[in-house]
Amino acid sequence: MSQANEPKTTTLAETESYVAWQAEEPDGEVTYHLELNNVTVHFFQEEWMEFLDLVRLLVRG
Repeated sequence: MSQANEPKTTTLAETESYVAWQAEEPDGEVTYHLELNNVTVHFFQEEWMEFLDLVRLLVRG
């Protein structure tokens, strides 16, 4: 498979057990991924923004 078809990935944050990363897909879509131990959650841009809003509300708590 050509590397042009591979997404470009960037790690956003990482701890011992968790990682958040983004992928720039070949079609221009940016997706976000949370790896939480043995669970991975995938987000499209709009979903990721809403998730960040939720986390901000939790932190202000």
